[in-house]
Amino acid sequence: MTDDERAIRQLIDTWLAASKAGDTATVLSLMTDDAVFMVPGQKPFGKAAFMAASEAQKNVDIDGKSDILELQVLGDWAFLRSQLVVTITPKDGSAPPMRHAGNTLTILRKELDGRWLLARDANLLVAQT
Repeated sequence: MTDDERAIRQLIDTWLAASKAGDTATVLSLMTDDAVFMVPGQKPFGKAAFMAASEAQKNVDIDGKSDILELQVLGDWAFLRSQLVVTITPKDGSAPPMRHAGNTLTILRKELDGRWLLARDANLLVAQT
């Protein structure tokens, strides 16, 4: 495994841990300013909309697991394909946990300072019953 592959895997681990901790600032620091997210049933959205949605989720606990199926580094760009499972649990216990699972395709860009950041993310998660 190359240093770049290790750094990208660490970015994913950090993203999941920060999401679980409710640390929106850390999650935002892991994406480019021009990041674009694509999810089923919505128009693509950027970092500002991601931040607004994250702020609206302060009343839930989020736990996720990512299984990276493919990771390719191509110079200062990389992509990864993964299976993601996210469980969202209301903090007040007002509803049962909701589980979402599916495939993702993520494009990352290596910045001038050497950090890898998420630039594009196609997230195909659907609710599980």
